Amino acid sequence: MKANGERTVRIGGASGFWGDSSLGPRQLVEVAGMQYISFDYLAELTMSILASAKAKKPELGYATDFVEVVREILPACVQRGITLVCNAGGVNPSACGAAVRHIAAELGLNVRIAVIDGDDIMSHIPALRERGTSDFYTGRPMPERFGSANAYLGALPITRALAQGANVVITGRVVDSAMVLGVLIHEFGWAMDDWDRLAAGSLAGHIIECGCQATGGLYTDWNQIPNWDSIGYPVIDCAANGSFTVSKPMGSGGAVLEQAVAEQMLYEIGDPSAYLLPDVICDFSEVMIEQLGTDMVRVSGARGLPAPNEYKVSATYAEGFACVATLIIVGFDAVAKARRSGEALISRMKALLAVKGLGNFSASRIEVIGEESPYGASARQHDLRESVVRIAVRHPSKQALELFAREVSAAGTSWSPGTTGSMSAGRPAVSPSIRLFSFTIPKTWVMPRLTMDEATPLDVPVPAGLPLFETLQSVHTNWPAPYFEKQTPAGPDDAEVPLIRIALGRSGDKGDTSNIGLIARTPQLLPILLREVTTKRVHTWLAHAVSGTVTLHPVPGINGINLVMTRALDGGGMTSLRYDPLGKSMAQVLLAMPVRVPRHLL
Repeated sequence: MKANGERTVRIGGASGFWGDSSLGPRQLVEVAGMQYISFDYLAELTMSILASAKAKKPELGYATDFVEVVREILPACVQRGITLVCNAGGVNPSACGAAVRHIAAELGLNVRIAVIDGDDIMSHIPALRERGTSDFYTGRPMPERFGSANAYLGALPITRALAQGANVVITGRVVDSAMVLGVLIHEFGWAMDDWDRLAAGSLAGHIIECGCQATGGLYTDWNQIPNWDSIGYPVIDCAANGSFTVSKPMGSGGAVLEQAVAEQMLYEIGDPSAYLLPDVICDFSEVMIEQLGTDMVRVSGARGLPAPNEYKVSATYAEGFACVATLIIVGFDAVAKARRSGEALISRMKALLAVKGLGNFSASRIEVIGEESPYGASARQHDLRESVVRIAVRHPSKQALELFAREVSAAGTSWSPGTTGSMSAGRPAVSPSIRLFSFTIPKTWVMPRLTMDEATPLDVPVPAGLPLFETLQSVHTNWPAPYFEKQTPAGPDDAEVPLIRIALGRSGDKGDTSNIGLIARTPQLLPILLREVTTKRVHTWLAHAVSGTVTLHPVPGINGINLVMTRALDGGGMTSLRYDPLGKSMAQVLLAMPVRVPRHLL
C-alpha cells in the first residue's frame, strides 16, 4: 500500500486472547488493502490449560477457535492475498497445523502452512534445576514437577516462514508483538540489529495484540465510545521507518483516540524505557501519539537497545486444589448477612476438616461483591439490599474441597434470610491450583524450528544477544527540567477531586505484578499528576492489595507515568483467590484517590 507516496504494510489485529469475539476476523478480511491478519491467543496461563487438554487428548493442546476462523475466512484470504499469522499452536503447533491443512483440503484451497515450534523447553528442566534456577519474581526454587515450560520466542522464525511463501503461519509460544514484528522485518528487510525499527515494529504489535483495547475497549472515558456491539478491531499501516497509523474498519463501532492508544501502550509493561523482548529492548518513553483525524492516530518515536541473550520462560505447575463458591443474598443488611454467611462456612469447614484429619485450608478468602472490597479502607458504605459473597479456598487435598463444595448448599436453609442460591448451577467445581513460575534461559539453549507444509523441520538460528546488565546500564529516562519547574505546592484554593478528573488509567498483570499506566488529560495537568501521585501515596491507597514495592516510571512522550507494583495480585492468574486476579480493576481503584488541583485547571 501507499500513504503520502510512501509504501506501508497493512495489518489487522483480530484477537486479543483465546475466547475473543468472532467479529474481528469477519471485519478485517473485508478491509480494503488488508495484507496480514494477526491473532493472539496465549495469555500466560493459557499454556497450562492447553497442556492439560493435550495430556487428556494428544491431538489437542492448541486454540481450536482458530480452526473455525480459518474455515470461515480462508477462501476470502486466498482470493485477496491476505496472510494469517497466529500463536494458536499453543503447546501443540503441529496438531494445529494439521487441523488447518485438513480444513484447507476440505475447502479445495492450495495454501502453504508454516508451523513454528521449539519453544517447549521441558527437556532442559533438569539442567536448569542443577544451575539453581529460581523464579525471578519470588526467588522460589523450582518445584518438583512442571505442567508446561515455554520460552517466549521472537520474530525471526515468522520472518523466515513468510520468506518461504507461507499463507498461514502458526506458532507456539512467541512474545505477542512478534507476530507483527515478524511481518514488518519480512516486508521491509529490517536488519536484526536495527534496534529503533525493531522497537517500533514491536510497539505496533503491542498496540494491536489486545484487539479492541486499541479502539476504545477498556477506555477510561467509556461513555465516549459508541456502539460497543459492533466495536471495530484495530488496523495499522506501518511505514519503513517504523512509524504507523492506527485505525479501524469503516462503519464499525468504537473509536480510535490518541489517549486510548496511549493507555494501550502502557498496558502490561514494566519500565517503559526498558521493555524487554527477545528481539530488542524497547524504549517507549518518548513515543509520540497524535490524533490525525476521526478514528486515526499516528504513533512514532520508539527507540531500541540491543536484544538480551536470554529468553523469558513461563512455566506452570500444580500445587494443591482450589474451589470458589458464591451465594446471592437479598434483603435488608445484605452485605452484613453475606459476610457472616462466608465466615460461617469457613468456620464450619475448619471444624469438619479437623474431624476428618485433613488439616486446615492452605488459603481462604471471603469477598462480598457490593462492599467495595477492592477499595480497601477507602470503600464507601452503602445500604445495599442485594449482594454476592464469594468464598475462595485452597487445600492440598481434593477430598477436602469436595467436602467444601457440598457444604455450601447448606446456607440455603441454615443461615441468612434472602439466600437465593449460587451464581452457578450445581456444586462449585474443584480444580487444580495452577501456579506460574518465571525464569530465563540462555538463547543458545533454545532452537526455534520451522516446518513448511509437511516437510522436514528446519532450525532457525537467532542472534545471541548481549548480557542484560550491559545493555540496561545505558538506560536513563528522566523528566525534562520544565516539568519540575512547573510544579507548585498545593494551595488553599485548590479543589479536592478524584484522580480520574485529571488522568486516564489502565491496569494489567504480569504474574503477581500489576501495572497502572496513567496519562494526564492535558499537558498542563502533568505537573499536578507528578505532585499528587507519588509512590508513597499509591502504596498507602492500595495497601490492602499491594504487599510489595511500588515503582514509578516516567513516560514524558505521552504526558504519563507507569506504576509497577509487585506482590499485588495474591499470586496472580489461576493462583489468586481474588475475584480480580489479573488486576483489571486496579486502575479504577487508584483513579478514585483524591488529589488537589488548582481550580482554573479543572
